[in-house]
Amino acid sequence: MADERDDLWEAHAAWWIDGFTDGADLEYEEQILPLAAYELAGAGRVLDIGCGDGQVSRVLAGHGCDVVGVDPTWNCLTVAAKRGGGVAYVRGGAAVLPFADGSFDAAVACLVFEHIDELDEAIAEVSRVLLPGGRFCFFLNHPVLQMPGSGLIDDHTVDPPEQYWRLGPYLVEAAADEQVERGVWIRFHHRPMSRYVNALAEHGLVIDRMLEPSPPEAFLDRSERYAAAAAFPRMLYFRLHKS
Repeated sequence: MADERDDLWEAHAAWWIDGFTDGADLEYEEQILPLAAYELAGAGRVLDIGCGDGQVSRVLAGHGCDVVGVDPTWNCLTVAAKRGGGVAYVRGGAAVLPFADGSFDAAVACLVFEHIDELDEAIAEVSRVLLPGGRFCFFLNHPVLQMPGSGLIDDHTVDPPEQYWRLGPYLVEAAADEQVERGVWIRFHHRPMSRYVNALAEHGLVIDRMLEPSPPEAFLDRSERYAAAAAFPRMLYFRLHKS
């Protein structure tokens, strides 16, 4: 069932599609998509949760996976269908996935769960649709980056000037509709890392690997101001399996 959150994505789908897909975003092109392909190599039937325009789905299908993409946003799914790539697309939300138990060998969610209100329900659904031993590749905006009030600070009150990352209230869960550019509002959740890890563990999803990579070189090279950002993780990645 559509709600106000889905309406925001319907209204602003073009912001995401134009700015972050089809080669437009350096972090996707140089870091996220290659990592997804590597981590899901050899997987059979894969579910891409919150697939958007299908860019992760297409990469996986191109590496031989049988991919199904699911997303609640018609405007994204319409673009995904036009871009093709041998992927099947279904409309649905992460908290009530329209698939039978044990339908997939693997699942991937790429920068999706920070937009989902029903975290526990959505993680339970991931576990439900995976076969025992199935793989879950879970990409998040790093909670240190996502928390309210955080940001890269240029401090000119000291000599020489310093650049550092300001921390917001990390342990406090918060949700807000944020203006990501003029007139474009998207709902974000901040949750500490422990909130995700404990929810995953509760539903039998066991961590095999965790990464906090530095942003890719091409992103850092876009501005001299980004140089210091090499020491701050923008992304958090877990590879898990269903016990």
